[in-house]
Amino acid sequence: MEPIRLQYVEDPQASAACFDLMRELRPHLASAQAFHEQLERQATQAYRLLAAWDGEQAVALAGYRLQENLIYGRFVYIDDLVVSSQVRSRGLGKQMIDAVREQARQLGCACLILDTGLANSLAQRFYFRQGLLSKGLHFSQAL
Repeated sequence: MEPIRLQYVEDPQASAACFDLMRELRPHLASAQAFHEQLERQATQAYRLLAAWDGEQAVALAGYRLQENLIYGRFVYIDDLVVSSQVRSRGLGKQMIDAVREQARQLGCACLILDTGLANSLAQRFYFRQGLLSKGLHFSQAL
């Protein structure tokens, strides 16, 4: 059995292989092509998608952006974090956060940030175990 390998998603074939897994987290995504086009647009905003591969199958994804603002200074924001329902509880979520955290350190970031839904208590417990603490509420308004 091959070990899990981490690799960035950088081409249409890799993004197509990640599409079904990302839809577990983002079910509104319409098609693999539209997903790849959005990844390309987000890449212009410093978004990167890291995948954990078991052979040719993506089993975990972490999408994140390098950002800077007056609140946090330089930081990495995790937009997307998903582990395949078939392999949850095997440490892949921790492995993905650890990899993004290390990348943030290498980029000279002051912190790592992510949002999760208020009702998502399982994810909240997981994030607390990873050393991520809640610091506020995220507000939004549909326009």
